[in-house]
Amino acid sequence: MSIALKQVFNKDKTFRPKRKFEPGTQRFELHKRAQASLNSGLDLKAAVQLPSGEDQNDWVAVHVVDFFNRINLIYGTICEFCTEKTCPVMSGGPKYEYRWQDDLKYKKPTALPAPQYMNLLMDWIEMQINNENIFPTRVSVPFPKNFLQICKKILCRLFRVFVHVYIHHFDRIILMGAEAHINTCYKHFYYFVTELNLIDRKELEPLKEMTTRMCH
Repeated sequence: MSIALKQVFNKDKTFRPKRKFEPGTQRFELHKRAQASLNSGLDLKAAVQLPSGEDQNDWVAVHVVDFFNRINLIYGTICEFCTEKTCPVMSGGPKYEYRWQDDLKYKKPTALPAPQYMNLLMDWIEMQINNENIFPTRVSVPFPKNFLQICKKILCRLFRVFVHVYIHHFDRIILMGAEAHINTCYKHFYYFVTELNLIDRKELEPLKEMTTRMCH
């Protein structure tokens, strides 16, 4: 990694503190295995497949937390250029606008500037993954029955960060020399959510052409 790129991805740029897995737990071991597969240069399509004998919820939990950390970092690299002035609505080009709803303050889908949407999104995901009832850290504690549904919503919303960054801020990513890193992260994310059917195909439409070139 070049010095410039290291500066782009330094810890000060992280949008949020990283959620880590406790050493010695099953999920920590799965996390290490997933990282080792990526670092070994294993084909990304193969790296996302559920290992034989492992629980799907554990595998999904490990990846959701990892993608949250990575996508957080990606948005952190361009967040100073994503302002209410440059991005008055959270969108992915003229055809796609994303509205925020969280059943707390925003009971109905609400149009917001992109940076405000991103802050609410990251806060909301952080709240989910730090909730022991949803993402239990102890292996003896079971996942909730609606765990996969929650993860699907998290991943769907994280995908919107890729959409916004690629369509509205990719020139900045290229200037930083971070294009290859972000493309690899996107491919990893795309192969994972499609391997396990975790995102509705229509949600993937905004980046369909780019994805076809990059991943097929």
